[in-house]
Amino acid sequence: MGIMEKETVMNILKETGVLKEGHFILTSGKHSNQYMQMAQVLQYPQHTETLCQQLVHPFNDQEIDVVISPAVGGIVVGYETARALGVKNIFCEREQGKMTLRRGFELHKGQKVLVVEDVVTTGGSVKEVIKVVEEAGAEVVGVGVLVDRSNGKIDFGYPFSALLSLGIEAYEVEACPICKEGNIPAIKPGSRGLK
Repeated sequence: MGIMEKETVMNILKETGVLKEGHFILTSGKHSNQYMQMAQVLQYPQHTETLCQQLVHPFNDQEIDVVISPAVGGIVVGYETARALGVKNIFCEREQGKMTLRRGFELHKGQKVLVVEDVVTTGGSVKEVIKVVEEAGAEVVGVGVLVDRSNGKIDFGYPFSALLSLGIEAYEVEACPICKEGNIPAIKPGSRGLK
């Protein structure tokens, strides 16, 4: 399969209802008038497989031993990416507010690790996973995400690739124009808030 056009990626995301409009509180705490509910596309194994096969293209020349992702949003993406590469898959999750390996998952010194995520805005969760990898003595070979909401502004310090980069606005609470209008209450969608 060749490299997928950005328009095709966007069409898959639109078709599956990923992009939501309203007033949202993002994981970062910032507010936005748009939210990407990536779980909508991950309901469809055929789309998830297609997207994750595309996600590995920039890293095909890298030796990769393990794919790791943050829970919850990155679990399915991590699994499907690891399947496309034919390597092991693990994930990090929060324990007392800190990203950590649990469930008997381990990384070993010198292992080559690809970090993946469904969507990033500030990249906070991915940065925490990178720290877990580095502290284990493993090597991050790169970071791959389905959607980069920062439109390429994030720097993880490693090779970074996104299937789609979008410039979706995110505002600090005190500067949020939607809050100032006062017409639409802010909701926290996704795995940590409202469904």
